[in-house]
Amino acid sequence: MSELSRFYGLIIRMYYDDHPPPHFHVQYGEYRAKITIDTLAVLTGYLPARALGLVAEWGLLHREELLNRWRAAENHEELLKIDPLP
Repeated sequence: MSELSRFYGLIIRMYYDDHPPPHFHVQYGEYRAKITIDTLAVLTGYLPARALGLVAEWGLLHREELLNRWRAAENHEELLKIDPLP
């Protein structure tokens, strides 16, 4: 597991050897969700609307980087950090 980014109380992580489709994990307080990279839809879990909006905004800005991190995780390479929302 690797923390990719942290902002506004959101923690974004990606796990090595995770299953398709390409996705990332979000923790926001007691809430947890898996978010697809291609559509930024919630695969499992729940986030409050405001938190989900911030994740979607961040995901749109960093979709290419997220896909690169997914490929790196599949190859057990280092997962570099991704800039938070300003």
